[in-house]
Amino acid sequence: MRAKPVTWPATGLMRRLIGLDQRIAWQLRAHGRWAVGMHELVCFGVKQASACLFGGMMVALLLATWRWYPVSAPLARFDFLTLAAIAIQLGLLALRLESLEEAKVILLFHVVGTLMELFKTAMGSWSYPEASLLRLGGVPLFSGFMYASIGSYIARAWRLFDFRFTHHPPFAAMVWLAIAIYVNFFTHHFLPDARLFLFAGVAVLFGRTWVYFRVRQVHRRMPLLLGFVLVATFIWFAENIGTFTAAWRYPAQRHAWSMVPLSKLGAWLLLMIISYVMVSAVAVRRNGHAAAREDK
Repeated sequence: MRAKPVTWPATGLMRRLIGLDQRIAWQLRAHGRWAVGMHELVCFGVKQASACLFGGMMVALLLATWRWYPVSAPLARFDFLTLAAIAIQLGLLALRLESLEEAKVILLFHVVGTLMELFKTAMGSWSYPEASLLRLGGVPLFSGFMYASIGSYIARAWRLFDFRFTHHPPFAAMVWLAIAIYVNFFTHHFLPDARLFLFAGVAVLFGRTWVYFRVRQVHRRMPLLLGFVLVATFIWFAENIGTFTAAWRYPAQRHAWSMVPLSKLGAWLLLMIISYVMVSAVAVRRNGHAAAREDK
């Protein structure tokens, strides 16, 4: 598969980092394939950390404010988290780590997540235990940024790893599946849960899809479904941190914290599909075809 040049922000710092990476790679060649492979693994970790920048900073803020935020502060902890999340988003745009087009999609995901939050908290699925001014009903506004961080990760990973695909489903089919998933998050409180059918739909649409990602020079590949599961697993870990820091709590955690059930992985997997489709919309506008797929 032919690789196109990676799209990096045109900054002097980035050019210096790329030059340093190339010099290190050249020197490691003398130490054999194992050294070159370890270098690529480190580069993979650095890119993943960069892609997780927004979400990682939000999780760090949850931990830091839980441990050190003054109870007597005039600004409520949840309001501070909201203002900090806005500052992070503006900083990513100012530093050109996110494009304005990507930020618009992430904002849409913020809205979609907040609407679901309003319904879910009203139904008692989870709650936010602290007071705040910047909120809608029982939902502090920082919660929408937790959903937006998923969209931010996918958008940034898409650029950093120069995603390509084979056997990718049509964009229209993905949109209908995302709509069905979103609707089921609401209707399963009143109607039979269609989650098993939605899992089957995800398997049918994405079962043959491979994602090709470039760490340095060569594209590697993995099943896209496996990528979804791995990201959903990391979200589940982050959710455990969020509930541990009392940013939100499930009914079973009101009196004492306990780990979020593994069954929540399924919900996060389905939510991943919604986020993926929204970010794919950027690729559709940019490239003129669904998900910028390229067959071998």
